[in-house]
Amino acid sequence: MTRVLIVDDEPQILRALRINLAARNYEVATAPDGGSALRSAADWHPDLVLLDLGLPDIDGLDVIHGLRGWTNVPIIVLTGRTGNRDKVEALDAGADDYVTKPFGIDELLARVRAVTRRATIQEAELARVQVGEHMVDLAGKTISGGVRLTPTEWHILEILLRNPGKLVSQRQLLAEVWGQGFVKETHYLRQYMAQLRRKLEKDPAHPAHLITEPGMGYRFIS
Repeated sequence: MTRVLIVDDEPQILRALRINLAARNYEVATAPDGGSALRSAADWHPDLVLLDLGLPDIDGLDVIHGLRGWTNVPIIVLTGRTGNRDKVEALDAGADDYVTKPFGIDELLARVRAVTRRATIQEAELARVQVGEHMVDLAGKTISGGVRLTPTEWHILEILLRNPGKLVSQRQLLAEVWGQGFVKETHYLRQYMAQLRRKLEKDPAHPAHLITEPGMGYRFIS
């Protein structure tokens, strides 16, 4: 069942979308603001996010940036802003599509189907990633050779593997794995990256795939 996270501060829109999506066999969660949306996305791992730009605490663009720091989950922006600049900024930030309010439910559902079809193809391509001598199955949460990871190790590894070659900052990792209150706790990352290297790298002291960029962050090299 496809999981959809709806982020909007208007209760009537949340209710209408939840009812319409649930009636079509989507599993639905809701969030009334940006902070709870980021927490819910990290905990629940939705397959799609419907995101209002005008939120009471964090601007929707910042929520997109926060999500894109660790996940490629499809994002459809719901916006009452009619200017092209806002739409372009949302797409540049990483949104996959947008629907302008007021919108028809049939149009929105068509956009949802189109975006999730694309995501399914991409997910299949990214489902299995080679890390040295190990094959990591992101969908099945398994690793060849009987390697076992803790939930936190999986979260960190998944963020890196879904951004191959991209520098993922310490701040992004800490915020998405532990929360905004832990963005200075860089020793957490050092500890968990050392554990991941012991489990996945042939020579943990000289890693070839889970690379540290000193003072900046980490990068996965295939």
